[in-house]
This record gives sequence, C-alpha cells and structure tokens, in this order.
Amino acid sequence: MNYYQDSSEWQYLFKNGVDWDKIIELYYPSSPRYPTSEGFQNKEEVIAFYEELLSSIADWTANSLAAKAKALDHEGAGKIVNNTTQPGATLQEVYNEAKQLGVFGLPLTQEYGGVGAPITLGLFSLAFISRACLSSSAQIGFFSTIADMIERFGSKEHKEKYIQKIINGEISGSMCLTEPDAGSDVGAIRTEAVKMEDGSYRLTGSKCFITNAGGGLAFILARTKGAPEGLKGISLFFAEEWLDDEKGGAPIHNYKITKIEEKMGLHGSFTCEVVYENTKAYLVGEENKGIDLMFYLMNEARIAVGVQSLGAIEAAISKATEYAKTRYQFGKPIIEHALLAKHFKDMEVEQNAIRALLIDTIYNFDIFQKLSLKKREHPHDSLSPEENELFKKISRIVRKRTPLVKYYGSESCSSITKKAIQMLGGYGFMKEYELERIHRDSFALLIYEGTSQIQSLMAVKDLIKYIMQRPLDYILSMLKKDKLPAINIKWSSSDTERDTEAPNKIFHQVNYQFKIHLIKLIVRSLRPKQLSQLLQASAWKNPESIDRLIIHSETICQALSYTETLRVLSQHASKSAERIALFYQYLRLVSPRLEGIYCSWDQNQD
Repeated sequence: MNYYQDSSEWQYLFKNGVDWDKIIELYYPSSPRYPTSEGFQNKEEVIAFYEELLSSIADWTANSLAAKAKALDHEGAGKIVNNTTQPGATLQEVYNEAKQLGVFGLPLTQEYGGVGAPITLGLFSLAFISRACLSSSAQIGFFSTIADMIERFGSKEHKEKYIQKIINGEISGSMCLTEPDAGSDVGAIRTEAVKMEDGSYRLTGSKCFITNAGGGLAFILARTKGAPEGLKGISLFFAEEWLDDEKGGAPIHNYKITKIEEKMGLHGSFTCEVVYENTKAYLVGEENKGIDLMFYLMNEARIAVGVQSLGAIEAAISKATEYAKTRYQFGKPIIEHALLAKHFKDMEVEQNAIRALLIDTIYNFDIFQKLSLKKREHPHDSLSPEENELFKKISRIVRKRTPLVKYYGSESCSSITKKAIQMLGGYGFMKEYELERIHRDSFALLIYEGTSQIQSLMAVKDLIKYIMQRPLDYILSMLKKDKLPAINIKWSSSDTERDTEAPNKIFHQVNYQFKIHLIKLIVRSLRPKQLSQLLQASAWKNPESIDRLIIHSETICQALSYTETLRVLSQHASKSAERIALFYQYLRLVSPRLEGIYCSWDQNQD
C-alpha cells in the first residue's frame, strides 16, 4: 500500500491544487532558481522530486509506521527517568525510521543539513503520518517545528548547536504555553522570568499538558516582573533541558518533567507537566512581544491539526470500507445496503472536500510564510509591488482559514470516526479493530491548539472586525446585488458533465445567501433603533449586543467552513470538468446543514 500512489485524489490535488510556480519562485529566487545539489534543470524536475519524496513517506507510513500504531498505543510513549522522559522501544523505532527517511529535516534549509522542501510538502507528509498513527504525528511534528522556530528566531549559537542534531533525531522540543490556571486564557499565565546580569533570564513556575516536554529544548511563555497584565505582558523564552557544565562535569538539569498524563487517547505521545526552578532561559525577540512570535507557531500548529484530522478521517474511512466490503449481512456485503452505502458516500465526499480545502490553505500558508520571513529578514528592503499585493491577499486568506480548518477538520474527524465505528457494529467497539483507537485519539484534535469553541470565537471576531472596518460597504454589497435565482441542486447527470462555469455561479449564490442571513442575525443581535446606527462603531461595542451575536459563534464558524470549502471546490471545478461532480456532491451534502443553521438564527430572537 502507498497512501499517495493509491489515491487519485491526492495525486490530482498535488499536481493541480497547488501553485507550484509561485512556491518554487519563492523558495529558489536566485538564478538558476533550482537547488544545484540535486542538479535540477527546470521546475518540472523539482516538482517530480517533491512528488518522489512524498511518495516515499507515503510508502513508509502505510507499510511500517501503521503497523506500529497498535503497539505504541498499548505500550505508551515511554516513562520518566530522573525527571526527564525516556522514549519506549516502539517510539524509538519510529524515531529511527523517520531519521533514516529524512523526515525531521524535510522542511529545513540545506544550510543546516535539511532537505529545504516547502512547508507544503511537510504538511502533506504530516497527513500520511497522521493516517498511520496520530500519536506518532504529534511526536514527529515537534522535531521540525522546534528547528524551524530556532532557525527563524534563535541565536546563531543555538542554530549551529541544535538544528543539525534535530535533523539527526538526537534532540527535539516543545512549546510550553498552558498552565494549570491558564488554558485558553493565555494572558493569565504566571510563570515568572527574572533578568540576570549576563542578559539571560531565570524562570520560575510550571506548565501542564505539554506535548513532548522532555524533548530537550523548549520555547516558553512567561511574564517578566512589572510586565502589563494580559497578552500584552507576555514574553517568549528559549530554554535547554540540559546545560553544559562549565567545569566539564555532567550536564546540569535545567527544568524537570514531573508527570506523564494518563490520557483518553494519544497514548503514544508524551503529554507532561513541567516545573521550572531557577531555569536558565534566553529571551526570544523583545520583552512583552512573545505572543506575536507564538502566534507564528500557533497558526501553523492549527493548520497542522486540520491536517492530522484529515489523516485520521482517511484512516477511519479506509478501515471501515475494507470491513464493509467483506462483511456479509442478508446475503450481500453491507456496503451494498442502501442506507450504509449513503453513509459511506457522504463520508467520502466530506473527506475529499476537506482535503481540497486543506491543500488550498496549506500552499497559501506556505507563500505567506516565505513572504513574511522575507519581510522579517530584510525590513529595509521592502517586497516588490507585486509581492506586496500578493502578501496582502494571502494574509487575508490565511487569517480567515486558520481557525476554520482547525475547527472543521477536528469536528468532522470526531464525527466521521464515530460513524466509521458504527459501520462495524459490535466489532467497532473492540480493541482488536483499530477504529476505537482512532476515535479516542480524535478527541485530542478537538482540544489542543485551541478548542473548537476558541476557534469559532476567533473566526467570528475576525469577521466582526472585517465588517466594522467598512460596515456601509458590506451592507451596500448586499443591497446592490442583483436578485439571484434560487439554487436548484436537483440535476441529472447530463447537467453537470462539462459546464465549468456553473459551480462558480452557484457558489456566489450560496455565499450571498450566507451574507444576507448573517446581516439579519447581526441586526437582531445589535438591535439598532435605526439601521443607520449599524454604520457607527459604538453599535458594535456594546457588550450585551455582541454577546447576543457571539453565542452563535459555532454555527457561524460552521457556515463559514462550508462556504469556504465550496469556494475552493468551485475554483477547482472552473479549471477542470472532472472536479465538477465533487462540487455538486458536497453542495448537496451541506445545503441542508446551511438551511438548518439559518433556521436556528431566525428562530432565536432572544
């Protein structure tokens, strides 16, 4: 089996769903534009090289990593020895194989021994790792993630000391945000940092629920003395778990791993409690600017959770389908029974739609990261006018999509893995079959990197800010719109064969209806005495009015997720007739959901 070569959807989207021209131009801007070490002559050879890399990872994950998932779940990630984590035998095997395949260095620059592949390829690979084993994806992800943070924000000394070791699988790390009394409310953290005469800092406090906390390195959010309350007073620090002894003795333990949490799922991933007692650390960036740097990581992490969700969805549907084809009831395979066949079809359609949304988001995020890094490294050498316009456009897409792919991916994953278990009946409830593990693991995706509720709040607050910037333009865009015909999704097969223009028109109808219903909800929530008051900023700042809107955050986020997915599918359909069917299948799937959402908005008048 090969997760890439066996999937026509993955192959199509790799070749047609990514703007490789733009990505390659940004990764290799000099002339010649292609890495000389591989001797590539043109863009096509670079893309072929990326595809070969992806296929090799898809082969490893399908045939070796997947076979270890059950054992890793049973054994756990490892144990604590002398206040640090020690990987178990199976997790160490996973690390060794990933190292041999070059997975840890895939997105890291060649300067430090990495492959130098685009972020796009790294996140595609994460989907296959997640399909094989979600626990392994959580652990493996913290190698390249920490190296990328060091490469972007670390000192020259730390870059030279650690990036090559990370690529070699010798050390990894963690991102330490959550505290016992500061989960979603990051601004409430209390870990304290005191500056020393040598310019370093000493940290005191603790963190909980930290993935891979004993990896050896850590980026830590803390508050310096006298810092402002809330997010404005947070700084980011880098700390090593082990410090070199200046006298040549044994390494000195710099912070302690005191507990491995016993979790519902993700048993093969370390989730730990960390204690800092006079821990030596280094400031990253400027004091009180830590949250801005952490958002860089959190954005990628949230997209990565969407990718993990896709991997688990693919695994669940694949396993349920395999079972349903061989399980006979009432004289035929259960997959041929009409009701179950419909469930399988709906799951597959949603899987393919989510994959398309994610791949479009990933490559846009990749472009955003490259342009953002260029601006950071050369602040006085501004982007070209064309790049600046592209950066503005891509920034809007990434900001809008980030909470949506995390929310939609993780919620769909939990729902689809549950439904897949039901397809197996009693067998789905047994540990002998792996669907129960995949479903247990899926709950972590709903929670870490910000719960679904936090994602929906982010999406809605961003939407409100967008409308507030130009409320008149937003409202007038509704009024000036020509009356659109009703959507008719009852069609015969001949209606959808080659009309590549129809999906785009239908998407605009769906999006228009969403905006109309949203405006009605806003009016009912803000309760202006006159509609003209909606154009005044004060109307949008009344806490009670905003709360009446915020309680609908999750359904607004759902509607945004469906419409944004339809946007991507319509764009694909406009370029290729073979993508038309998926657009209509997904439209038919989500149209009743959208109508249900609008009905709930209309009925809730309080």
